[in-house]
Amino acid sequence: MSKSAFQELLANTRRLTVLTGAGVSAESGIPTFRGAGGLWRTYQATELSSPQTWNRDPGLLWEFYNYWRGSMRDKKPNPAHYALAEIEKRFRKDNRLFHLITQNIDDLHLEAGSQSVTRMHGSLWLLRCCQCSLVTKNQDIPITPAFEGSGSPDPKAKQSKFSKEDLPKCYCGGILRPHVVWFGESLALEDMEKSHEASRECDLFLVVGTSALVYPAAGLSTIAKRSGAKVVVVNLEPTATDEVSDFNFPGKAGEILPDLLMVN
Repeated sequence: MSKSAFQELLANTRRLTVLTGAGVSAESGIPTFRGAGGLWRTYQATELSSPQTWNRDPGLLWEFYNYWRGSMRDKKPNPAHYALAEIEKRFRKDNRLFHLITQNIDDLHLEAGSQSVTRMHGSLWLLRCCQCSLVTKNQDIPITPAFEGSGSPDPKAKQSKFSKEDLPKCYCGGILRPHVVWFGESLALEDMEKSHEASRECDLFLVVGTSALVYPAAGLSTIAKRSGAKVVVVNLEPTATDEVSDFNFPGKAGEILPDLLMVN
């Protein structure tokens, strides 16, 4: 389908839902997970982002997340983030509905100005107490003084040099963990319900910068399609969503979205 056909569809859309993945933030200098140079090609995901590792060695896990937070400290939204924030603003002005579902934990959508956002996998800048469950925003780098200059963890490390005394603590005295969804954990019920509702009730479902391989996010495009929505994919490489898509625009999101959404 042509760009003009998509733009005509967009102009007549009353409910737009967008699903984004790591490819949106790649142009901001944030590495993807499974692509070339991806984090999970250097580090074992199940070793450094799992409840099992947290229970066995929380210092090792915090060493990884402290490094990750530090590497993202200077990253800024790119044109794709701003284009999505602008189209949301236009939809709101016209009393149309917009919702953005992201698998990313970098919060660049929020920094760009997006408001109606479901962060399916949490946020790197939120911490949750393992004792009282309080969630707080925290942008401290290093996460505690003990992690100053710790750098990246050894991908082959089996034991951390950090003890529980080195880890961030809650006001109640409990240990704080990253407020993100680790491998083997369930997504928050509220986030799942919002994502399903937004996918089920939209007229247009836009998939941007995701391989659509990880569930449950990967199943949202099918929910939208079965509910009668048109499905559009913007991604650098072929995706699992391509077989159900009505429009496919291959390329970098930051180069395609501003023009595609007419927000230049």
